[in-house]
Amino acid sequence: MAGHVDVPTRDLPSAGMVQHKRDGSMRHVTPATDLGRRDRTLRLAFLSAVVSLVAVFAAVGSTIPLFNIYRAEDGFTNAGISLTVVAYSAATLSTLLVLGRLSNHVGRRPAAIASLGLLVLGCLLLLNVHHIGILIAGRLLMGLGAGLASSSLTAYIVDAAPARPTWLASVASSQTVMLGLAVGAITSGALVQFGPWPRDLIYLVVIGLLLLSAALVAISPETVTPSPGGWRSLRPSVRVPVRVRRLLPVAAAVFLATWATGAFYQAFVPALVEEQLHTNSSLVIGLVFAAYMGPSALGAPLGGRFSPAAQRVGMIGFLAGWVGIITAITTGALPLFIAATIVAGAAQGIAISAATRGLLYGSTLHDRAPIFAVVYLLSYSGATIPSLIAAQLTSVFSVPHIAFGYGALAVLATAFTAIAARNPHTDTTSRPND
Repeated sequence: MAGHVDVPTRDLPSAGMVQHKRDGSMRHVTPATDLGRRDRTLRLAFLSAVVSLVAVFAAVGSTIPLFNIYRAEDGFTNAGISLTVVAYSAATLSTLLVLGRLSNHVGRRPAAIASLGLLVLGCLLLLNVHHIGILIAGRLLMGLGAGLASSSLTAYIVDAAPARPTWLASVASSQTVMLGLAVGAITSGALVQFGPWPRDLIYLVVIGLLLLSAALVAISPETVTPSPGGWRSLRPSVRVPVRVRRLLPVAAAVFLATWATGAFYQAFVPALVEEQLHTNSSLVIGLVFAAYMGPSALGAPLGGRFSPAAQRVGMIGFLAGWVGIITAITTGALPLFIAATIVAGAAQGIAISAATRGLLYGSTLHDRAPIFAVVYLLSYSGATIPSLIAAQLTSVFSVPHIAFGYGALAVLATAFTAIAARNPHTDTTSRPND
């Protein structure tokens, strides 16, 4: 997920020379050599930010295929694993709401390097997991780092992105997260299953990638001039403009249901794959998790092509995916489970993109940070609250029954979206904040 970004204006003429025209007026001329040098340094910053964001969420995704090993060798329960999801989600949400605008004041590079450092500390802690408290603490540190990276690194990407193609900044800043999660889960699954030191090797690889990313950021140019107001920026701002407030209930249903499913895949699918689908392959677990996260990156651009009310289309597809998931669980059909997961993942991308687009309709620069704060609040609440409830129910219900509960949540959210989804008002005669 990407955080709010303020795109600075690149004042190119101020870096050039003043030249007199024949009519006596003056114009600014920027030497071609200066432009070329600036483009090269910004390309380095763009590359560094993209690589770093992939590294951050590869670290986040790397833990998922190890959950079954922790269950088998250390006796961790489904309730304990679910609490790690709660810790990660709560830490990410808190960091986004409190530190989401900090890089506007201290600079992109210091905030980005701090986020990478938190991820390194989390990985170092996870090198010695033999107690559930250590796993929770490691995931909490990862949540703090991911939250800070979501705001600082996505802003860095937009700051440094080339002007052409015009879509590059938005695609790189929003879809790199899903790419990192998928890459981390698949790589972890492969190393756990086929590599040496199955509990440690993936963390060592990720630590190396994070340190490389920090070095790239350190040698890249800063895109923001430090400014006062850093302490004031720590005060969360959560509000939605009146003109799109009527869209909020449907958006809430979309965010809660889809992010709850993502948390379900983190906490319970490793056990589900082993117990109900009859495979303990760590690689398969990584592929299943990637099958939900990866297609979301394909569905998001599709959602951008439709009107905001296309949340209906996305949620109906999401529910169809859940029907396939439940059918696969009851029949033990792994191929059907993976296919249904891909459908649900792509459909959630459509629904989330359409919901976010509706909330951002007609927004001003000052509106966007509070709107994204609301989006994050709803999304991570969807990941946290159902996981917390499910953790308490694992002593009473089996994992398949818990899956039915998440499926019921998808039914309710889809029904509400189908009935209540609307496009924003398009009356251009009213003021933006009326």
